[in-house]
Amino acid sequence: MSGIPEDQQRNYDIFRDCLSTTLIEKISQPSPKPKRRLKSKKSSAAPAPTPAIEPTHEAAAQADENVDTNLSNADDLADFADYLAQETFRALPKDLKTLDYHTYTKDPSLQTRYALPFTGADTPALLPTLDPSVSDSLSAYGITHESSQGVNEFLAPILTSYLTSLTTAPPPPRTTLADAAGCELCGRDWVPLSYHHLVPRFVHAKAVKRGWHRAEDLQNVAWLCGACHRFVHRFAGHEDLARRYYSVELLMAEEEVRRWVQWVGRLRWKGR
Repeated sequence: MSGIPEDQQRNYDIFRDCLSTTLIEKISQPSPKPKRRLKSKKSSAAPAPTPAIEPTHEAAAQADENVDTNLSNADDLADFADYLAQETFRALPKDLKTLDYHTYTKDPSLQTRYALPFTGADTPALLPTLDPSVSDSLSAYGITHESSQGVNEFLAPILTSYLTSLTTAPPPPRTTLADAAGCELCGRDWVPLSYHHLVPRFVHAKAVKRGWHRAEDLQNVAWLCGACHRFVHRFAGHEDLARRYYSVELLMAEEEVRRWVQWVGRLRWKGR
C-alpha cells in the first residue's frame, strides 16, 4: 500500500510513470568504456610479478555493495521506483498533488508559480521537505553524481514531465458516429447506433451546481446500440448515471451490466 490519499492517487500514478520512465532511461544507458592504457616503450624489461593479495574485509564488503546496487532485476527496479516516487511525491506542495488541467488554466497565479520548464535550481523550492535518503539512494546506485548531475538536476525533468502531463488539454469527447467502431458496450458493429449522454441532459444543471461534473464535461457521449441504450436507462436513473456511471468503464464495472453485454453480444439477426 502506498498510503497516497484517494484524491491524489491519479496524480501520483502520473508522477510515478514520469519518474520510472526517466529512471529506466538512465540505468539503461551503457557505461562508458575505460580508456586503454598505452604501454611504455622506454623499458623493455619484463615487469616484476605482482604478489597475490588476499581480499580484505573492506574489499569484500565493497563487492557485496556493488551487487546490492545492481538494478538489472526487474522486481528490484520496480521497488526502487516505487520508493523514489512515494518519497518525492509526498514532498511536493499540496496544490501540485491534486492539480488538473482545468484548475491550472483558470488560475494565473499557478501558471506563474509553476512556469515550465523546471531546472535544477527550481527543485529545492518544489521539494522543500524531500527526505535526504532519496539523494543518498540515487547516489548509491550511481544514478546521480554531484560532479555531473546531482539529485536536483535529475529530478527537474521529471517534475517538468509531470506538470506537463497534468496541464495538457484532455482529448475532446468522442461525439461523432465515425469515431465509433461499434456499440461501446456490447461491441456489435452491424446494428444502428445512437448517442447516449454519459451525464443525462435532464440533470445537466444539477450536475454542475452540485459539483458532480464540470460544464465542459457534459457533452461526453457513448455510442450504443438501441438494446444497450435502453438497458442503461433501465439499469439506473438519471441522477445515478450522472453520479456513479458517467463512463463506459464505470458501467462495465457492474456485474449486471457485464451479464447483459455478454448475453446481447451473442445475438445475431437472421437475414430476411
